[in-house]
Amino acid sequence: MANELEREVARRRTFAIISHPDAGKTTLTEKLLLYGGAIHLAGSVKAKRARRHATSDWMELEKERGISVTSSVLQFTYRDHAVNLLDTPGHQDFSEDTYRTLSAADAAVMLIDAAKGVEPQTKKLFKVCRMRGIPIFTFVNKLDRYGREPLELMNELEQVLGIRSYPMNWPIGMGPEFRGVYDRQARVVHVFSAEGSHGESEVAERSVSIDSPDILNFLSESELAKLNEDIELLDIGGDAFTREKSDSGQLTPMFFGSAMTNFGVRPFLDAFLDLAPAPSARLTTTGEREPTNPKFAGFVFKIQANMDPAHRDRIAFMRVVSGRYVKGMNAFHSRLGKEVRLAKPSQFMAAERTSIEDAWPGDVIGLFDPGQYRIGDTLAEGATDVSFEGVPRFSPEFFAVVRSKDPLRRKQMEKGLEQLSEEGTVQIFQQLSMGMKDPIVGVVGALQFEVLQYRLEHEYGARIALDRLPFSHARWVVGANFDPRSFDWEGNRQTVQDRDGLPLVLFRDDWALQHAEDKHPELKFLAEAPMIRATTPVATGS
Repeated sequence: MANELEREVARRRTFAIISHPDAGKTTLTEKLLLYGGAIHLAGSVKAKRARRHATSDWMELEKERGISVTSSVLQFTYRDHAVNLLDTPGHQDFSEDTYRTLSAADAAVMLIDAAKGVEPQTKKLFKVCRMRGIPIFTFVNKLDRYGREPLELMNELEQVLGIRSYPMNWPIGMGPEFRGVYDRQARVVHVFSAEGSHGESEVAERSVSIDSPDILNFLSESELAKLNEDIELLDIGGDAFTREKSDSGQLTPMFFGSAMTNFGVRPFLDAFLDLAPAPSARLTTTGEREPTNPKFAGFVFKIQANMDPAHRDRIAFMRVVSGRYVKGMNAFHSRLGKEVRLAKPSQFMAAERTSIEDAWPGDVIGLFDPGQYRIGDTLAEGATDVSFEGVPRFSPEFFAVVRSKDPLRRKQMEKGLEQLSEEGTVQIFQQLSMGMKDPIVGVVGALQFEVLQYRLEHEYGARIALDRLPFSHARWVVGANFDPRSFDWEGNRQTVQDRDGLPLVLFRDDWALQHAEDKHPELKFLAEAPMIRATTPVATGS
C-alpha cells in the first residue's frame, strides 16, 4: 500500500489557470485537454460562428455570454501523469470562486496576453498565489498577433509583480511571422505549421537542433541570427534556473505560444508536467498532513447545485489530501462532529461525470451532497482532531434586498437562495428579527446579481426583484459588548446576521467604517468571516 500510495502521489499534478478576462484562459484550457487526449476537437469561445461551445463552460449562461462564471474540474491522463485541471472563472466579478479554487491547487499557470501584459485581475490573483506560496508558471499567449517584445514582458513581471522569470522557451517571430519556439534546455527549435483547422486539432510540428545544419531548412538566416542574438542575451543577462526557486514561487518558468493556433501548447504541457510539483503537505490545526499519510483526509472547496438539471442534484468538490479514498467509505466530518458516508463519488470533465472506485492525493472528486457539506469542511478517516485551514469567505461589496415576484413561488426562492449561498455564489444575510422575510444578498462582483436572477428563474422557477442597497463594505463584528440595535442608530450602516447567526455590519462607505472603528476600539471589524470549527454537532442547512 505504501509503495502504491507514493507512486500515485508522484503521478499527480493539480493546478489552476489564472488570468485577466479575455487573455485566452478558456481557449488554453481546451487545448491542454486536446493534447491530453481528453477531447478530439477544441471549440473556441471566440469563434462567432462556433459550432461548439468550450468544454469547460457547461452552464447555459456561460455559453450565451462566452464567459466562464463557474469553476470546472477537468481531469485527464497525459504521459502517465494524472492531471487535475481546475478551470476557474475569468471574469473579475467571480474572483471569490477563483480564490477558493486556488486553495485546492498545487501550482498555478498565469496566462498573459502578449499585447496587454500584466492586467489588474492578474495582479489580484497573483497575490493570492504568492500568499499561498504556490509555484507560478507563466504562459505568454497570443503570439499569433503582434504584441510587446518578450524582454519587455519579462521586465514587467519583475516591476509590477515583483517576480523574476526564466524563459524555458523563446518565440521565433510574432504575428503572421510567428514560426515556433526554441527550447533552451534541449537546444531544439519547434517549428509549427498551420493547416487551416483553426486550432480545432493538434498542430503539425517539426523539431530540429539549433546546432544542426538542417536548421536553415526551417528558419531563414535573419530569423536564425535574431534567435541566436536573443539567446546570447538571455544566457548572459538572465537569471539561472533552479527547481528550488521555481517550487517556492520565487522564480516563474516562462513559456510563449498561441493557444488559438496551438503553437507552443504541447511543449508547454510537456515541460510543465516535468517541473510542476506533486501534491504536498497541507497545514491542519494539529500540524502538517503529508500526502503519504495512509489515512484518508480531504476538504471541500466548492459546492455546485444543478449540474444535472434533470435531477437537481448537489455536488461537493473535495480535494484529496492524504491516503486513499475508497468508494462508500466513512470519514469524520469536523464541522458536524460525526461520521458521514462519502457516497456516489465522481470525476469530471466539466458537467460530464464518471463514477469512480477510488482516488488519491491531489485528485479532486465530486461527492453527492444531501445538504451536509459546506465550503471549507474537513473529512478525515478515523480522526476527530484533523481540520484543514479554512477556505476564506470574503467580504461582499454589493448588496440588495431580494423580493419574490410571485408570492406562490416564495418557497422555491428560499430554497434556491439557500443552495446558492452554500455554493458560495452569493452570501445571504437576514435582517434583524425578520428571518428570511426580505433577505439581503451580498456579492463580490455586480455580475453575480445577474447570475443569481438567471439561476433562480431557470433552475428553481423563482422570478425575483433585486432592490440595490447603498452599502459597499461588510464586516463581521467580534466583541463581548456588541449591541446590534443601539449600534444601528448611529447611521450609515445596518446590522444583519449571516447564515451562522454571526453579527455583520453593512457600511455605506469608507468613512462610515472608519468612524465605527474609531468610536468602538473595543470591537473588531473583520473582512473575513470568523472560522467556525464545531466540537459539537451543528445543524445542517443554512
